[in-house]
Amino acid sequence: MSIIRPAFVLLVLFSLLFGFAYPYAITGAAQALFPRQANGSLITRGGHVIGSELIGQNFSKPEYFWPRPSAAGAHGYDAGGSSGSNYGPTSKALVDRVTGDVERLRRGGVSGPIPADLATASGSGLDPHISPAAAQVQIVRVARARHMSEGDVEALVAANTEQPFLGFIGDPAVNVLKLNLALDQRVSRRD
Repeated sequence: MSIIRPAFVLLVLFSLLFGFAYPYAITGAAQALFPRQANGSLITRGGHVIGSELIGQNFSKPEYFWPRPSAAGAHGYDAGGSSGSNYGPTSKALVDRVTGDVERLRRGGVSGPIPADLATASGSGLDPHISPAAAQVQIVRVARARHMSEGDVEALVAANTEQPFLGFIGDPAVNVLKLNLALDQRVSRRD
């Protein structure tokens, strides 16, 4: 009994401290200091949530920039099934998927070298970003489909390219959802 009582008291104490007090304190601090990020960096239009800038979405129409392929869930882009495919480099299933993605890109009007991020899924399967090179190879297709000049589309890509954190941590990246929303806003302002 002399061992069980202190063990039980410590169990209750640490459960209250780390199971309730600490999570509530961190959640409260996050809500107070970074409310947008703590709530998922949601993007809204007209009072409706249309996505998060942290989670990739599938765009397949020619007038939109296409994201990285997704291995999350049975049909991709399933936030509840976030994961990579776990296929190794010698996997026939991976080779077939990448070959299919490259053929889809070629049929969609992408010519020249295809950046790796347009043919390979990210580790989470939900990466919302593509490289600036992956955006560049899609400019001609998007400009044609939207009846815009390539220069105007290129300017939107440049405006929506996020630079590395502190100028040197990470690589430049383009958030596909934000870029496609900027395209839609540009077209709606023209009409």
